[in-house]
Amino acid sequence: MTKYVPNFLTLGRIVLVPPIVILLFFPGKFWSALAAFIFLIASLTDFFDGFIARRFHVESSFGRFLDPIADKVLVTASLIMLIALGRVEAWIVMLIISREVAVSALRATTKSWDTTLKPSPAGKLKAVFQFAAIVPLMVHYTYHFIIPINFHLIGTILIYIALVLTIWSGVDYFYRFYREYEVRETDDTL
Repeated sequence: MTKYVPNFLTLGRIVLVPPIVILLFFPGKFWSALAAFIFLIASLTDFFDGFIARRFHVESSFGRFLDPIADKVLVTASLIMLIALGRVEAWIVMLIISREVAVSALRATTKSWDTTLKPSPAGKLKAVFQFAAIVPLMVHYTYHFIIPINFHLIGTILIYIALVLTIWSGVDYFYRFYREYEVRETDDTL
């Protein structure tokens, strides 16, 4: 039974995307907070699916294939909705999505070489900051607890940090791809 849990969690991340998108169509604090809460639950599955798969030695090729797709669908759909709501700049989302597409192409190319570009620590940190930025951007409104908390401002700061990490990790992927390419070219000339 445990061997199916990681893939179930990964699929759950994709299944939660439509409710998030639908909730963001409704204005107001309640719907924004509910969408953010569902997004938070979905983003936590990214940690738990990998943790369970490694802990119980139930990693699968299907899971390795589906996990990055689920992440990209969740983040991309959410960011596009946030553009539509005026909560994030389109150019930021364009850079983030462009990096994701480019890195996916590099990883697909290296698979045809019987090797793979594993996610780097910078790439994992990038994902954490993207998830951490999207939650307050979805909440959006200022809530008054002991002091007023401007969730939109917090999300904006975090999305800029995520953007820097996105570009940095993208450059790292291109560098590692180039090194792998050079090794292959050197081996082919021998």
